[in-house]
Amino acid sequence: MSIKLSLIATMALLTAVEAADRAVAKTPSPSTGEILSSAPGDPSLAQVRAATDRFRDVNVALAEGYVRDPLNLCDTAEMMGRPAELGAMGIHFFRPDLLGIAGPPNPRVEGTGIHTDFLRPSILIYEPQPDGSLELIAVENLVFAKAWKAAGHDAPPSFHGVTYDTMIDDPSTPADEAHLFEPHHDRHVWIYRENPNGVFAPFNPAVTCEHHRNGSVHAHHAPRSR
Repeated sequence: MSIKLSLIATMALLTAVEAADRAVAKTPSPSTGEILSSAPGDPSLAQVRAATDRFRDVNVALAEGYVRDPLNLCDTAEMMGRPAELGAMGIHFFRPDLLGIAGPPNPRVEGTGIHTDFLRPSILIYEPQPDGSLELIAVENLVFAKAWKAAGHDAPPSFHGVTYDTMIDDPSTPADEAHLFEPHHDRHVWIYRENPNGVFAPFNPAVTCEHHRNGSVHAHHAPRSR
């Protein structure tokens, strides 16, 4: 990643974290009853959908503390060094507080969050539409591997019996498989767009980034030491 792009990402992330902190401060925390309702086990996909349906309006997501990817990337499999036919993810909007992100990349994004509640996902994913609007297509949770292990977990988290994907950059490739993050575990749930690859697959061939506007033209390239 170039120095200029790194500086842009750093300033954007700092601004995003500050904005998210202000929004979260205005958002009421879930009641004890709401937390206990999902305690016996993982919520159903229908419950996750009901809990996140309001985020179809991206302005609601922004008001509740989600911030757009500072690089404004619409992620595709090819950008992450995977076969293009796997499809795309889309544009990520995330909650810095739920991810435990408190600062800019150094050189990668690091966090302390171990949040796995899909009734309050840490990440929302949108697909850009021809008219410039954004359509909610999936939700995601992400935990940083170091923080997860420090919390006493030997294995990655799971959802509905499916273990989270582990994302670690391969220094022998030009693409950044961990998309500028430190090693982490994540799980996508495609409850708003049918996915031929499966509801828990990371990429969706039914998603396109062709209508993405004003985004970075750079793919995920790992920050390498010189």
